[in-house]
Amino acid sequence: METVLVTGGAGFIGSHVCDRLLLEGQRVVCIDNLNDYYNPNIKKKNVKHNLRNKNFIFYKLDILNFKKLDKLFSKYNFDKVVHLAARAGVRASINNPFIYEETNVRGTLNLLELARKYDVKNFVFGSSSSVYGANKKTPFSESDEVNEQVSPYAVTKRAGELLCSNYHNLYNLNITCLRFFTVYGPRGRPDMAPLKFTHRIFNKLPIDMYGDGTSARDYTYISDIVDGIVFALNKNLSFEIINLGDSNPITLKDFISIIEKSVDRKAVIRKEPMPKGDVLITYADIRKAKRLLGYKPKIKISEGIRRLIEWYKDERN
Repeated sequence: METVLVTGGAGFIGSHVCDRLLLEGQRVVCIDNLNDYYNPNIKKKNVKHNLRNKNFIFYKLDILNFKKLDKLFSKYNFDKVVHLAARAGVRASINNPFIYEETNVRGTLNLLELARKYDVKNFVFGSSSSVYGANKKTPFSESDEVNEQVSPYAVTKRAGELLCSNYHNLYNLNITCLRFFTVYGPRGRPDMAPLKFTHRIFNKLPIDMYGDGTSARDYTYISDIVDGIVFALNKNLSFEIINLGDSNPITLKDFISIIEKSVDRKAVIRKEPMPKGDVLITYADIRKAKRLLGYKPKIKISEGIRRLIEWYKDERN
């Protein structure tokens, strides 16, 4: 049995990763600072079902606390690390860039330094499609230049990738940086469109449609993302940056329409201008993920939204 550290493990993606690793017989140490970017009770609920599992250990811990992290690494001698803890949200990063720089850059550096010190076998870093910025070439490929991010959040994620590359080059750490493309599904973040729109359309509340509805996102279902993370965790790829997406962009208008059909209610739409930091399209080239990881997204948008809505209805009851 290996011991895996999952940072940000009470969050949306992290809690699903913990579930999968436990199912596969790993011992999981989950850390999360339970910050108030959204209601911390949501995060507590995300991991509550695992608290009685003897192979699941939870710590409320901030990745900026190097001394406590050091004690944790010393105690458990982690075989592998899945680093998902981050300050998320493009628009919020424009309003408060300092906390993004602290958590996403310094926090990542803390973990890399401890991975080096304690000889971690494999380190998986959760990056973001936002590093591509306003890339005009589609689909987005890992070989594209990524020098023009459009938000502090995106810059911090690119900085994290560069730190990972540096620590691989200096210390020969096995590190895979995974660029996630608009992840959605049960336990989704309440500030992101899939769950936010579902909640508001279901309850006949207005939704904000930014721009003319032609912007598009490469929505990727949570189980497909978890597949990619676990595939990367089980391989020693030296150093790689890999896209994880569905490779099927959906326009905002079509996305709203899919939710409308699934909940059998018409959306009340308020049109708003595109905010700073938003991009017109995200679109993943996933050929590298297929080749190196055996990654193949399985859940198409209509099925994924159906599953999200079923979960949402159960949560309301």
